[in-house]
Amino acid sequence: MKSLLLIFTLITLSWSTNLDEYLNTLKQEATKENPNFKEFNVKRGEEIFTSKHIGKKGKEIACTSCHGIDLTKTSENFFTAKKIEPLSTKANPSRLTDVKKVQKWLKRNFNDVYNRVGTAQEKGDVLVYILSK
Repeated sequence: MKSLLLIFTLITLSWSTNLDEYLNTLKQEATKENPNFKEFNVKRGEEIFTSKHIGKKGKEIACTSCHGIDLTKTSENFFTAKKIEPLSTKANPSRLTDVKKVQKWLKRNFNDVYNRVGTAQEKGDVLVYILSK
């Protein structure tokens, strides 16, 4: 049991370090994009995550269309009906542990919903929103 706890602790520390580094990188990029930028904001992240847009497939869609409103629950892809594990790290500790996957999915999902790549501030806002859940 102690070894399992140690492994979980090491994974958690690794996750927080890598994600914190990525958030710091996004913060630097956001400051370059907007010198008045101060910090990421959960409320802005929620607005980005829940607002609906005509997505790349011509249908009205939001992040919640696939991930649902309750990020602690399993949901399904709007287009494919494929199961999506909870986004919340509280419900799914393996979420957001691989920064390369986080970057890939942020890029893909912004493109699907907004038809463009998200700004550094938008990505950071969405991440702090997800982390708050």
